[in-house]
This record gives sequence, C-alpha cells and structure tokens, in this order.
Amino acid sequence: MSADRFQHDRFLVDQLLRPIANLYRITPLAIGETPAGGPIAFVRQKKMKIKEDIGFFADESEAEELFRIKARTWIDTGSSRYDVVAADGSRIGVLHHLLKSILRTTWSIQDGDEQEIAVARERSQVGAVARRLVDFLPDVGGLIPIPYNFDILVDDRVAGKMDRKFKLRDQYVLDLSDDHDRKLDRRLAIALAIGLDALQNR
Repeated sequence: MSADRFQHDRFLVDQLLRPIANLYRITPLAIGETPAGGPIAFVRQKKMKIKEDIGFFADESEAEELFRIKARTWIDTGSSRYDVVAADGSRIGVLHHLLKSILRTTWSIQDGDEQEIAVARERSQVGAVARRLVDFLPDVGGLIPIPYNFDILVDDRVAGKMDRKFKLRDQYVLDLSDDHDRKLDRRLAIALAIGLDALQNR
C-alpha cells in the first residue's frame, strides 16, 4: 500500500532542477537532517499547464503513481480548492487556499469528506509582508532570502511546521512530530508542502 511509505513524522522536500517541469524529491528524516532511508516519492509539476495536475510517484521513472493533486478550476481565484486523490481514484483529502488575510497565507487541510482537520498558517506576518514586497523587485527579488515558514494547527494547537531552508534551490523541512495522534494523513501534509511551493503565487 502506497500509504505505508509515509509513516514517518519528518520529511525533507527539495526541488530538483529539470528543464520542462518542476521536480521535487521527498525523503524521510531521522534526527536532525539525517535521512531515514532513501527517497519515498518524486513529484512532477509540468510547466505551462492550464489546470494543475501534479503527480506523486514512487521513483523518478514515474512507473508507479502514489497519488496526485488536481485543481478543481482552470483559474486560481485566490480561494482555490485542490483534491488530493489516490492512485485508485479515491479522494484522500482537499487543500483549500483561504482568503482570510491578504497579509498572511492560510490553507485549510480537509479530509475526504471536506471536513477540516488542520490549518496551515504562515508563521510571521512581518515575514509575509516582506516576502510580498520582495516579489515586486525585478530580476533580483527571488535571490533575496526571506523566511517562508508555516505552522500546522490541529485542534487549535501547533502539531507541525514547515520551514524553508536557504539553499540555491527550494528546500523545506516538514515536521509533524507533535501530531502525536496522527490526525493528519502524512500524504496530505506532503501534498500541502508541495502546494505551498508550487501552487500559489508567492
């Protein structure tokens, strides 16, 4: 079962450089940033697609699909919903980009019945404002390191976090160690981590 490979609590999400697609690699982490084995998923986002459809695969050959993110609409309205769907077509959950604040990005993480189980909220409002201002700088905006970190709240308490590392390519640590009851499906959390980098205009 594909879900078995996602039983860890901590993951490294890093972007690989490819010419015609955004490719991400998911690796489980042990203590610190020590890998707990090899990569468990590769994620491909084809560039210039009108409607987002992002595949998660067991390895870079893409022979075995694990799950995917599928946009419901052709245009991102700023309050978009994305279904996270297993390889057999069943819905794992939904990622809903909320418009609670123009200053701080917020996502609702929902189960297959669209019941909210967690909220991902940008940690620093000051950092969020600075990041938006930097985006307006021509050519050099993307080279200025601005924190892009999120808290993941389950039952109104911080159960996880995602922190950006300052590397030449995008790299994040997803840590769900405080989700002791494992209320958040790790596949949904990993889909969120990819969505935060690949789906929204930052």
